[in-house]
Amino acid sequence: MKKILSIILTFAMTAVCFSGCSDKTKPDADHPVTLTMWHVYGSQTKSPLNDAIDQFNDTVGRENGVTVNVVSVTSSSAIDKALSASANGEPGAEDLPDLFTAYPRVAEIVGEDKLLSWNSYFSEEELSAFRDEFISEGYFDDKLLMLPVAKSSEGLFLNKTLFDRFSSETGVSTDTLKTFDGFFKTANLYYDWSDGQNFTQINDFYNYAYIGMKAYGGEFIENGKLNLNDKAFEQVWLPLSKAVIYGGICLDDGYAASRWKTVEIISNIGSTADILYQPEMVFYADNTTENITSVSLPYPTFIEDKPSAVHRGGGLFAVKSDDERKNYGAYIFARWLTEKENNLRFVTSTGYLPVTDDAFAELFADTSIAENESYRNLYDMMNGMMKSFRLYSLPVYDNASDVQSDFEQNVKLVLKSAHNQYVERTENSEDKEAVLNELAASSLDELKTLCDKDM
Repeated sequence: MKKILSIILTFAMTAVCFSGCSDKTKPDADHPVTLTMWHVYGSQTKSPLNDAIDQFNDTVGRENGVTVNVVSVTSSSAIDKALSASANGEPGAEDLPDLFTAYPRVAEIVGEDKLLSWNSYFSEEELSAFRDEFISEGYFDDKLLMLPVAKSSEGLFLNKTLFDRFSSETGVSTDTLKTFDGFFKTANLYYDWSDGQNFTQINDFYNYAYIGMKAYGGEFIENGKLNLNDKAFEQVWLPLSKAVIYGGICLDDGYAASRWKTVEIISNIGSTADILYQPEMVFYADNTTENITSVSLPYPTFIEDKPSAVHRGGGLFAVKSDDERKNYGAYIFARWLTEKENNLRFVTSTGYLPVTDDAFAELFADTSIAENESYRNLYDMMNGMMKSFRLYSLPVYDNASDVQSDFEQNVKLVLKSAHNQYVERTENSEDKEAVLNELAASSLDELKTLCDKDM
């Protein structure tokens, strides 16, 4: 009898303990958690994600005892550096946040073992709702470390007001900008027409080279290294370098939207999410201002019958906590943010794409759900791209972040020098075409040398 009572008592205690332990693994109103977050969507004063987080905190978060506290809103490169400092325990570095948005490359920086595997919390049914091409990017072996919450592609943004004036005198049209060949010719024509102003800025030369080599049948990255000796890279490099050396393309650091405001450029190629920063007014050197209309155009093609672009935009990471309530709280927030209604509200205020099949279908069935006219124009353009373009995700490999950063800097360093030489030599009456061809070829060799040193 005593043995039976002992067994019954053991089962009872186990049940109580299991129940108690289970309760402690989930936050609630009586046992709340606060999750710190770093992200890239907007700025501290104008951030659609901050607005979404406020709504979460006031509703589902409050009901479930979860508060998300945004500590930093900055750029992806700044988050990379801050995460590296935190993970390595550098003096003065902040503690790792509970949540952050970043590109897949940061998994190596932070350490995969420190990151939460979302597929330990999301059910298979919940994960099946995500678009395959978006969620697949976040898997590291069998662990889903990066959850897609908003995605973008790349496009061409154009100050239509000023382009129309240029067009009326030169005969070029937006049709000319459909291919990179036409785009580069237009950039140089604008440089001449405007007495030496840059036409455009390409935000990511790395992405340009990656997509260009795909179009020409090459691979930009092989075995985790730049593959600049491939003939396809020469096909990608020479037209770009000639346009930059001639003067049509801006090489300065910083954001294109800032140069739009002061009419230093009238277009740029970059993330479709750049729409968030596009100005509606420009400021001239004589202190006059002008309201402008801008348009979104598809990413130019290298080969007309092979349209392609990257799909970009990082995802949501969570740092694994010893407090299981934090881990589960991260899941509650991530699930809420990716539900159709919440995700659509967030992405259509930022120029991003939703991440589930249902939300994706609803947006492109009726782009008027985007309240802003320029955003509707963007989504109409992207609707066409989604139907005809092949979208590639950037490769993930060791030191990808450093390789990309070094490539961008080397491109600018080489081409700035070549442009200065071109200006000096042609001012001294050397043949423009001969100098341009010579510098384009030599810049390719110089770039290879610099990139080889970095690898």
